[in-house]
Amino acid sequence: MNKIIEDDINSILDSSIPWKRFQGKSILITGATGMIPSYMVFTLLTLNKILPKKSKIFVLVKNKTKAKKLFKNYLSDSSLKIIHQDVVNKININTKINYIIHGASPADPTKYTDNPIDTLLPNIIGTKNLLDISNHENFNAFLFLSSGAVYGNLKQKTIRENNFGSLDPLDPRSCYAESKRMGENMCVSWFTEKNTPVKIARIFHTYGPTMNLDDGRIFASLVSDVIKNKNLSINSNGKTERPFCYIVDTVTAMFTILLKGKTGEAYNISNPSQTVSVNKLAKTIVDIFPEKKLKIIKRKSQKNKQTKNLITTQYPDICKIKRLGWNPKFSIKHGFSRTILSFLEN
Repeated sequence: MNKIIEDDINSILDSSIPWKRFQGKSILITGATGMIPSYMVFTLLTLNKILPKKSKIFVLVKNKTKAKKLFKNYLSDSSLKIIHQDVVNKININTKINYIIHGASPADPTKYTDNPIDTLLPNIIGTKNLLDISNHENFNAFLFLSSGAVYGNLKQKTIRENNFGSLDPLDPRSCYAESKRMGENMCVSWFTEKNTPVKIARIFHTYGPTMNLDDGRIFASLVSDVIKNKNLSINSNGKTERPFCYIVDTVTAMFTILLKGKTGEAYNISNPSQTVSVNKLAKTIVDIFPEKKLKIIKRKSQKNKQTKNLITTQYPDICKIKRLGWNPKFSIKHGFSRTILSFLEN
């Protein structure tokens, strides 16, 4: 395993989370080749080396080749079971699952216009399929990976779990945010009617070693430029501010919500102390690697329907999850340094 990822996983396991609850349990993770779910899989596989009784980890993936490459060091591990199917199809698993982590959902903004159907179905049909198999007496918890996008367009700067703005349902690009909203409502509906122990994680801007560098998001593009030894390109005025959260902090938050969060509720996951403009982020990244002598180049913004962000990002309030004992620790300088070095190591 990549040394930086290995260190990250150990850092996650060092956190004050009741890991023993996973002992001997069956855990299903969808979208397991994605950035955040893959880190959760790595964490659980590493945890199995510590627990007296291993958990059984089922990873549901659409791309089996990618999964085998990503988890190549664990293919001989009997506790890992790769399930090759789309989450929108009926899920048939003989084992009774104790924990479900639903992370199967395209997060690439370029997909929202090109493939709106494929974007929304995992959050709606996929969520329904997973809630169906969670309906048994030995089920412990269901974690739905939602997004800060559910808040829509808000006027206030601080965003709490009970604040919501508008979304245009006739805009195909709303497919991601609207389906995340529906996925959340489905989870709460199952909790209300069937007492399914659901918990919701609203994730804001997360970055780290396993992210997709070609998904069109500015922080991924900047990292890609550094790795390719290219000058950093910004196609805007660069004044937009975002709160950036390193993947170790995000994954630690996910497990905190899963094992310590209150059922039927949602929690913001972000690092508002690391809110910076695109300009400052680019400068920070350039300064991390002065030996590369890279420059920041601003290009005239071009209106592109595929990449235009219609949802205004605000400053998330994380007081609720902090009451569970979680606090983000990584600065953008430390986090992006680790991220870039991990890609350079590969």
